[in-house]
Amino acid sequence: MNAMTRGKWLALLCLVPFALFFIVFEIAPLVWVLINSLQTEESGWGVDNFTRIFSSKFYRQAIQFSLEISFYSSIFGIIIATLGSYSLRRVDSPLRNFVTAFANMTSNFAGVPLAFAFIILLGFNGSITLMLKQAGLIQDFNLYSKTGLIILYTYFQIPLGVLLLYPAFDALREDWRESAALLGANGWQFWRHIGLPVLAPALLGTFVILLANALGAYATVYALTTGNFNVLPIRIAGLVSGDVSLDPNLASALAVVLVALMTVVTVVHQLLLKRSYHVSR
Repeated sequence: MNAMTRGKWLALLCLVPFALFFIVFEIAPLVWVLINSLQTEESGWGVDNFTRIFSSKFYRQAIQFSLEISFYSSIFGIIIATLGSYSLRRVDSPLRNFVTAFANMTSNFAGVPLAFAFIILLGFNGSITLMLKQAGLIQDFNLYSKTGLIILYTYFQIPLGVLLLYPAFDALREDWRESAALLGANGWQFWRHIGLPVLAPALLGTFVILLANALGAYATVYALTTGNFNVLPIRIAGLVSGDVSLDPNLASALAVVLVALMTVVTVVHQLLLKRSYHVSR
């Protein structure tokens, strides 16, 4: 056995723990959820759970609200994160390291503490809400509505977006901008033909991650609304814990729907990546 063969076997051996971890904690639960989603206590095997989901206005609303909140918060988050990451790249000062460290810290600030902080700031009697009302800028604001949740989700999307996009701007070389300017291109033309095509894979990849992050968020929205807002993670948890009714098989079907939504988003992401790659070439 030569050195190259030994190296391959060693690499495969090192891969075994990861493969076992992936199978036990990723594949096996997914298979278990899929199997349970096809079972009902009344009729046994079938697609009755999915029929019940898509024939129910209540569960269709949960899917709609989850998609709307996730989509808009991801869009707003990636726009702000892109502008912030670009600005950080252009600023050469200790502020860059501070903002990067702050983004790293706040990206983990979620769940109950984040909900509590927003209640203090933007609740019905929150400090910012009261100041805006006294200034006459708003008449009323409901943090516990869909709009309030979009603002809340956008907040924890921004730090994650900055951390993911900040390294992507290394791909933009300054001499490209100078060369484009020498050839008569303005700023918009540079970003349209050079900047955005180069950043497109990172932007699309970050958007998918932000979307998945929002679709699966549970602790924050539960702590803020005490489980009264109709989104998929809340409905899944309610069916598993039996807050209203105990139906783990229906919860599994809702989880499969959630996975299917993310699968569709990922497939579209891959198609757009291939298209952007061919366009850039």
